[in-house]
Amino acid sequence: MEAIHLPPTATPEEVVATLRKYGYAIVDDLASPQLMDRVTAEMQPYIDHTLYGADNFIGKLTKRTGALIARSPAARELVMHTTAVKVAEQFLHKATTVQLHLTQIISVFPGSPAQALHLDQIVWDFFPFPADYDVQCNILWAMTDYTEEMGATRVVPGSHLDDRTKYDDSEAIPAVMRRGSALFYTGKVWHGAGANISDKIRQAINITYAVGWVRQEENQYLTTPLEIAKTLPDDLLKLMGYQTGCFALGYVGDFEDPMTIVRDNMPHEVHSTSSIGEKSQTSSQAADLVKSSKS
Repeated sequence: MEAIHLPPTATPEEVVATLRKYGYAIVDDLASPQLMDRVTAEMQPYIDHTLYGADNFIGKLTKRTGALIARSPAARELVMHTTAVKVAEQFLHKATTVQLHLTQIISVFPGSPAQALHLDQIVWDFFPFPADYDVQCNILWAMTDYTEEMGATRVVPGSHLDDRTKYDDSEAIPAVMRRGSALFYTGKVWHGAGANISDKIRQAINITYAVGWVRQEENQYLTTPLEIAKTLPDDLLKLMGYQTGCFALGYVGDFEDPMTIVRDNMPHEVHSTSSIGEKSQTSSQAADLVKSSKS
C-alpha cells in the first residue's frame, strides 16, 4: 500500500476528510524550498548543540530541537501557514479554541533504529479520550527529503478507527515525501520513526496544535515574574507547573526539564521516558488506551 498524497492546492476540508478516513494525509510541496532553507539556516546552530535522546523511544541517535518561535522567524511562517491553521481549527472543531502545542525539529541520524509504534495523545498521561474526540492535530514538515531508507515516519492507515490494540511493524507504511511536503496526522493514529539505514540525516519540523482547554486556568508563568520564581522553593515551583507531566508535557527548549530555567546550577539534559516507570513501555500502554477508549 502506498501512502495517501494530496496536491498543495488541496483545501483544508479535503485534508480534514482524509485525516478522518485514514488518520493521516500527506500534502505535497506545501512549503517552498526557500522557506525550508531559511529554517535550516536559522536553526542549524541550535541543532548542532542539541543533545541526543536519553532512551530508545526518544532516540539515542535522534535530536529534538525546540523553541522555534523564539529561534526562527521562518518557522513562525510554518506555524501560521494558512492551510495548517485551518486544518487544525476544523479538525479540532469540538473545542472552542485551538493552541500551539509544540514546535520541534526532529533529526534522525544514520544508524538510528525504528521507533516503537505509538499514539501521540498518550502524552496526556495516557488519558482515554473518547474515540470521537481529537485532542491534537499534528504536522511533520519535511525539512529534508523523506525516504524509507532515511527513516521516513511510518503510519498504520486507519488505526485511529480500528478496535485492535496491537500493530506489527509490517502493517505500517512509510510516509515518503519530498522536502517541503507536510504529513498531517491525528493523535490517535499509530506511527513511529523508521530506521535510518542511509548515510543522511532525516529531519522534520514537528508542529502540533491542540485543543485550547488542556492547560492551567491561571497562567502561573506569566502571573509570577521569572525573577520571583527563581526565589521560590522547588516544591512550590513544581506545583506551579515547573515540571513535566507524564513524560513530556511542559518541557522547555530541546526536551529539557523546565526547572533548568529557574535553577542556574541544574544540569541541562534530555528527558527520558523512564520517568514514567512502566508506562515508558509505550506500545503496550497505548494499546490499553485504545482498548479502553473504544469499549
